[in-house]
Amino acid sequence: MLSATSTATVRATLPAVGAAVGDIADLFYRKLFDAHPELLRDLFNRGNQASGAQRQALAGSIAAFATHLVEHPDTRPDVMLNRIAHKHASLGVTAAQYKVVHTHLFAAIAEVLGDAVTPEVAAAWDEVYWLMANALVAIEERLYAQQGVVAGDVWREWEVTGRTEETEDVVTLRIGPADGAPAPAFRPGQYVSVQVELPDGARQIRQYSLSCAPGSPLRSITVKRVRGAGSPDGEVSRYLHAHTRPGDRLRVSAPYGDLVLDAVDAPLLLASAGIGCTPMLSMLDHLAATGHRSPVTVVHGDRSPADHALRSEHAALTGRLPDAAAHFWYENPEPGHPADRTGLVDLTDLRIPSGAHAYLCGPLPFMRTVRAQLLAKGLPAADIHYEVFGPDLWLAQD
Repeated sequence: MLSATSTATVRATLPAVGAAVGDIADLFYRKLFDAHPELLRDLFNRGNQASGAQRQALAGSIAAFATHLVEHPDTRPDVMLNRIAHKHASLGVTAAQYKVVHTHLFAAIAEVLGDAVTPEVAAAWDEVYWLMANALVAIEERLYAQQGVVAGDVWREWEVTGRTEETEDVVTLRIGPADGAPAPAFRPGQYVSVQVELPDGARQIRQYSLSCAPGSPLRSITVKRVRGAGSPDGEVSRYLHAHTRPGDRLRVSAPYGDLVLDAVDAPLLLASAGIGCTPMLSMLDHLAATGHRSPVTVVHGDRSPADHALRSEHAALTGRLPDAAAHFWYENPEPGHPADRTGLVDLTDLRIPSGAHAYLCGPLPFMRTVRAQLLAKGLPAADIHYEVFGPDLWLAQD
């Protein structure tokens, strides 16, 4: 993939670029938004920009891609690329935007690294960038074609038909296409982007998992209100909780997401924490509707039963399967809750069927712990799949 000359240059400069990639990402975003303020207003998540999470994710993905090119020259990190491409497709990212990113990213690289960016170094890292960008463009074009839309044109008007308060901080919205046309098909575990116009005129976008089965005539999204810990509350979740009611309209994207049930005949582990239960509910609903017969182990962790959104549905859908068991851990349980299910999720003593495929969704520390425990039990890494809500910081922290 990467030319021999560029491979040698990237290998030699990777430590220096890796050490400075956080500063490069920070300067890149400042340059990008100075030149294109509309991107921060209407495309990028302002909360993730303010927290630095998006900068970490960008830095991690660049470093991971370059490292893979050098260490595994005959393969491509398709898992990472697919995850990014699905997120981009849900936002309506187009090929032309990669040229804009290139301009400001390489200006930032030159400014941060200074004289170290010789013509040879610039050419090598330019090759890395376009290998990654062109791979993403190709995947995104395929994703758009699968949905029958023109590249970037993923948005439709949807009408809110129902609203259910699940917990103090979680609400489910039932939605359907405003034009009465059939809702686009999706796979259990996928998400949609929702764009809302905020009081300051910004049109901010967030992703929400579809928490219903693919066969449902309507769609459901379950939204947790993001309460800032020392930072502002989540803009979009706060708006949806405060203002969205039946009869209102939302701009909703076509469905995307790569955490989907593939091994439908294998034993399954569906492990979640917090609002990470939402894609698992869609998977469980689908498994129940299609008569899944293999063992299913359902695991969930939460602060308390009152904080466990869709708790009754979680248990009921598990109960509809012929060979399934649910295990719920609570940090602050109700009286009588089993002691070995109190505290954080711990799979050490939980039997996982041989040949199981695991699907994880929740906070990053939870998924890291569960993944490590599954690997210790002998599950192959290729059979452990995960979804991160927000920027994927797993790469940035590895």
